[in-house]
Amino acid sequence: MNKSKIVRIVLLVSLSLLMFSAVGLTQAQEPVTIEYVLWDTNQLPPYQQCADDFMAANPNITIEMEQLGWNDYWALITTGFVSGDAPDVFTNHLAKYPEFVALEQLVDIQPLVERDGLDLSIYYPGLADLWTREGRRFGLPKDWDTIGVAYNVEELAAAGIDPAIMDEWTWNPEDGGTFYETIAALTIDANGVNALDPNFDAANVTQYGFVRNGSGGFAGQTQWSGLAASTGWTFNNGIWGNEYYYDDPRFIDTVQWWADLSLVHGVSPSQEEQGSLGTTALFQSGSAAMSFIGSWQIGEYLGSEFEVGFGRLPAGPEGRMSMFNGLADSIWVGSPHQEEAWEWVKYLASPACQLVVGQSGVVFPASREGAEASLQVREDMGVDVSAFVEQADEEGGTFLFPITDFGGEISTIMNETMDSIMLGQQTAEAALPVANEEINALFQ
Repeated sequence: MNKSKIVRIVLLVSLSLLMFSAVGLTQAQEPVTIEYVLWDTNQLPPYQQCADDFMAANPNITIEMEQLGWNDYWALITTGFVSGDAPDVFTNHLAKYPEFVALEQLVDIQPLVERDGLDLSIYYPGLADLWTREGRRFGLPKDWDTIGVAYNVEELAAAGIDPAIMDEWTWNPEDGGTFYETIAALTIDANGVNALDPNFDAANVTQYGFVRNGSGGFAGQTQWSGLAASTGWTFNNGIWGNEYYYDDPRFIDTVQWWADLSLVHGVSPSQEEQGSLGTTALFQSGSAAMSFIGSWQIGEYLGSEFEVGFGRLPAGPEGRMSMFNGLADSIWVGSPHQEEAWEWVKYLASPACQLVVGQSGVVFPASREGAEASLQVREDMGVDVSAFVEQADEEGGTFLFPITDFGGEISTIMNETMDSIMLGQQTAEAALPVANEEINALFQ
């Protein structure tokens, strides 16, 4: 054998050994644990199924999942940023993520999206773009929600009200339109008189026509946002905007109408009563016939001891409008396992996991396939939740959750302001321009 052949054989053997070693390393990757947290207890089972499926395909990665209530959840995230032990991956909210971006606590996943060639067109239009800023991307879509009306079927029937009215009812900030008429007809005093009758006794109500879900703070997602938007009003000058319009007369009139449901008309529980007992408890006790709810609350309301139906929001002067909100999963910048965290985030946003979540019927996943599966599950149960999907599909029928800097500061200002209005301590006309000036000063 000549010298050149010996050299070639040695090289081939060496290359073979190197390739074998590389395969061995791939097959024997070090075990990695990814911590993942979410706040919705109802979503825990389907996402645990997603985790089980993911771990079966990726045996070196363990997903440790934890669910906490809303307040404890965000306390864990923010304190974890400071202490350096935040979860690797967490469910993110549009109200929170601008601050996290400003603090540089989120991984920009846009390079990873491009590297792996992810198809973002599988999601409802606009959902993926909510999580971008200046070419960077900080989450993959998880689910979406719209707002509708939950109603007590028996109480509407007793009042002689056909739920089909919700397909056509109207609202305006002057007299409340047919929406207010329906609320008043469902509000009954101790003598069996409803609020449309001049003899109605607002001091002795046994059944309210409507229960508000608090004052709404800065966003009013399940409160006044859809009504205000139906007048043509907008929160601010766009995504990542720097000017708010809480001093707009249309918004002021809407908020005062919302407050007067209890302060003047007595057709909704007071702010104190609602705050003490809770919206869901008041509805499920039969004390209120209707309420605005988010699509993520469908399962909770179906747990009532009576039949519950779901209808569409009333149409205002500029049409029927609902806030359109979406969640995403984000990666903490301090995660020591960002590549594995990315694989998990990709799977959470994949058609496979989205279908699992959709088949649970708990929420509407971000992908159309997942959302259609969720709708079908409810239909198979005999529950019509099309009001939420129709609103999402209606052209021009939704508006986005406000996304700007200074979310925490804006929330503090508006929580105090809106509470004072609902309690009757200030009028909307007096309080909102002052709050708006404080908010816009943050951007100067």
